[in-house]
Amino acid sequence: MPDIVDIAVNTEGFETLVTAVKTANLVDALKGEGPFTVFAPNDAAFAKLPPGTIQTLVQNVPQLARILTYHVVPGKLMKADLAKVNSVISLEGSPISIDCSDGFEVKNATVLAADIEADNGVIHVIDNVILMG
Repeated sequence: MPDIVDIAVNTEGFETLVTAVKTANLVDALKGEGPFTVFAPNDAAFAKLPPGTIQTLVQNVPQLARILTYHVVPGKLMKADLAKVNSVISLEGSPISIDCSDGFEVKNATVLAADIEADNGVIHVIDNVILMG
């Protein structure tokens, strides 16, 4: 079974995320043993950011890495696991609110596709980049 990075690289709609992960030097970490739960913004989610945001982040690698690690949670948490909690703590260290009461929401994002299994975790595709704060 492919790992989280291989799935993102080989799935249409994740070009921006893959570029960001490479720029932030997180490829090796996300290819690691894990397991990880990744809330993966698709290209359309990145496109919703204000103009210039992505370019600014690419030039500020520590900030980019912080935002990306905010989308990753230690452990393999399937939708059924997340439905039992109100929040999880990201690798970045901040909480991410979870709401499965009506659909599947992660902070300010809706999960478009849940429970995509990888050999080192699980991916949930989201429609917005989630920001700390």
